[in-house]
Amino acid sequence: MILLDVVLAVLALSALPVIWRLAVGPTDADRAAALDLGFFVVLAAMAVLAARLDFPALLDLVLTGTLVAFLATVALARLVHRRSR
Repeated sequence: MILLDVVLAVLALSALPVIWRLAVGPTDADRAAALDLGFFVVLAAMAVLAARLDFPALLDLVLTGTLVAFLATVALARLVHRRSR
């Protein structure tokens, strides 16, 4: 249990550079990458929380979120690529 709490704390700390890159990020590609990373940090935290609370129903939400994140990443990559032309 303590290990999972430490992992949740590390995930929370890893969200700080994501927020900074979203705010500062000089290009749209930096912001898109930070948004993608932030979404995966949230999904990882949800997966760890599912193990911590022994609530496997959250894993269905994580699975759905990864599919949505993949589609969002592809869409953002196409959008950033179109803007750079």
